[in-house]
Amino acid sequence: MPIGSSDRTSLLNSVRPLCPDIPSDVLQDFFARMDQEYFRRFKPQAIAEHVRLTAQLTPEHLCEIAFAEQQDKRFEITIVAYDYFSAFATICGLLSAFGLNIEEGHIYTFAEKTAPLSPHTSWTGYGPRIRRAKGSLSLSRKKIVDMFRVLPVPGSELGRMQQKQLSDALHSVLTLLDTGQFEEARFAVNRRLVEQLGKRRGSFSGLLHPVQITFDNSQSPTDTVMDIRSDDTPAFLYAFANALAMRNVYISKAQFDVEDGKIRDRFYVRNRHGQKLTDAADQQQLRLTAVLIKQFTHALTWAPDPTKALEAFDQFLDLTVQQEKGKARQEALAFLSDRKTFPLLARLLGASDFLWEDFLRRQYNNLLPLLQDYRDAPLVTPKAKLRKELDRVVNRTKTDEERKAALNSFKDRELFRIDMKHIVEPGTALPDFSAALTQLAEVIVDRSLKDCQAKLNKLYGPPRLANRRPCPFTVLGLGKFGGRELGYASDIEVMFVYGDAGRTGGKQPIENSEYFERLGAELLQWIEAKQEGIFHLDVRLRPHGGKGSLTNPFEEITNYYSDHGLAAALERQSLIKLRHVAGDAALGKRVETHRDNYVYSGKPWDLRVALDLRRQQLKQLVERGTINLKHSQGGIVDIEYAVQYLQIMRGHRLPVLRISNTMQALAALIDCGIVTRQDGETLRKAYFFIRMLIDGLRMVRGNAKDRVLPPVDSDEFIFLARRVGYTTDDWQAGARHLETDVQEHMGKVKEFFTRMFGKV
Repeated sequence: MPIGSSDRTSLLNSVRPLCPDIPSDVLQDFFARMDQEYFRRFKPQAIAEHVRLTAQLTPEHLCEIAFAEQQDKRFEITIVAYDYFSAFATICGLLSAFGLNIEEGHIYTFAEKTAPLSPHTSWTGYGPRIRRAKGSLSLSRKKIVDMFRVLPVPGSELGRMQQKQLSDALHSVLTLLDTGQFEEARFAVNRRLVEQLGKRRGSFSGLLHPVQITFDNSQSPTDTVMDIRSDDTPAFLYAFANALAMRNVYISKAQFDVEDGKIRDRFYVRNRHGQKLTDAADQQQLRLTAVLIKQFTHALTWAPDPTKALEAFDQFLDLTVQQEKGKARQEALAFLSDRKTFPLLARLLGASDFLWEDFLRRQYNNLLPLLQDYRDAPLVTPKAKLRKELDRVVNRTKTDEERKAALNSFKDRELFRIDMKHIVEPGTALPDFSAALTQLAEVIVDRSLKDCQAKLNKLYGPPRLANRRPCPFTVLGLGKFGGRELGYASDIEVMFVYGDAGRTGGKQPIENSEYFERLGAELLQWIEAKQEGIFHLDVRLRPHGGKGSLTNPFEEITNYYSDHGLAAALERQSLIKLRHVAGDAALGKRVETHRDNYVYSGKPWDLRVALDLRRQQLKQLVERGTINLKHSQGGIVDIEYAVQYLQIMRGHRLPVLRISNTMQALAALIDCGIVTRQDGETLRKAYFFIRMLIDGLRMVRGNAKDRVLPPVDSDEFIFLARRVGYTTDDWQAGARHLETDVQEHMGKVKEFFTRMFGKV
């Protein structure tokens, strides 16, 4: 029952002598605007203390926190602060992050000083405030009085040092809310909380226990009353309150307690326009999404970047609930109710921006089957099966545009499946991951070539040699593609070669040179790359580089790559990776044979020139004070170049060294006694370690240029450590471990390179 004006006046007269130093207008404002139920719950002495705390708030001092130790190691924590949207979730998150189990609480908020908000007013107004004179500001702003009874979990304590740390952390996140940085505040809380939850995974037995939610609009004139019943789980209050905040629901008052492991919570809530939640469909949607976000919060311990994962999951839910009711939606909700789903989504959504933006959002309808079936499908699909599946998809189409779209859709789905399996199954070996990507690239390039040839043959007829025989065309892989070493966001380096001069045999004949130039251009645009580097066909390693023709006849290849040709020393070295991948196999074999004769001719390898080029790379491509995992000393280039130098220097007498794959070539060098087994093992471990880090960097944005380690004291470095498997409960310790391993592996590679070839 509301207290009457006479009762309130009597209570005010009882409180006034207990805080004589508090200005009258501050006391009057507190009594006029505080929720009426508050005055029924607290005695005059407690009210006077809360008023004193309220009077200390200023634009620079946003909160006051008081601790009172109770019996049985419990504490009563009182927090008085300005009111912000999501403040309740923020406070609950911090308490849980400091290892405090919330057993009981009462949350009260000032009423608006002015008229109620209009239906068009957004609750985001609880954030940054217009700076007025200090006195008027203090009285105009809404305030909160939150009381919590907490019990430190085993292994945690709340001594004076922890109390000071909690107070500082609360002021820090409220400062973010005060300036409208709601996402940054959520990030700060999640960061602390997930580290704490990671230490308590064993207590999640009730993770998916049902949560009962009822709505009542009859008990309050301004708010919808939400009653929640569930089993208690770590950080339940934060998880649920944060879920409501992410759904733009404002909490004005709350009471909650835990008894015998059962939660009884009551929230007084409004929508983002300050109105009650009256629509039954909206209530059901909120009931569903809030529970799922709450459940997902506990899985954030599996996420490399918890904030990224939580935001993406919120968007994932939007896509789910927007579906029309039916089988698809029921299947999606059933999938989300599976205990195994949340760790899977946490790893996936917390690892990569580009996977979410480039596939999860755009191809949501294809997502569920992939997520459900990924465990059963092998990482490496047999090439014949892959080709058969692609042909079946493309052959159903009728036009060139439909064929192109079908091929790229198949490519994106299969690429996502491979990337996803590698992310969520950390034990996947890099060679298997590279093999899966390489086989997909080979099948895609081969089918694209056939469709592009068919398209051009309709216009110009098939190309023929001067003797009227068909003119062959072949595609050769280079770089990581040629070496079967593709990784995240790798481009597809290729070279196009055709037989010789001639003309096409159609009604509108053109020279072979023009036909194949058109074919090369058609291929480059046929395979679409949505992000820079991801399955992008790169032809820069062709003769004359960017200034040369897209395609070259075989004779031009033999002339350019010869002792009297124009190829530079590095181009000779790059041909080590060359291999036939699509098109005419006989012509591809001829190019490979010429490569062997040229690269492994026995012509002296000018090590001085090679090392000078390496010095130029260090000077031009490595920014001072940074670690470039590819080009810094001890990086992946030093391993690849060391192997390639030795292949060129010894390969003319040892054909067994003529291998395009770096690790296979290293194994051959060891077998031949050129590299010791100890050095070989050092290089092998470093190679896979550095490749793992490069993939860990690239998987975030899907950008092939991401090869520079973030500063070791940054959150980005910590999240990189978690992405690549350094997932200890102590995040800082995991990052330090990674830093040590980087120094050790790159230092050993640098020492080997210097010992074998000289200083750069």
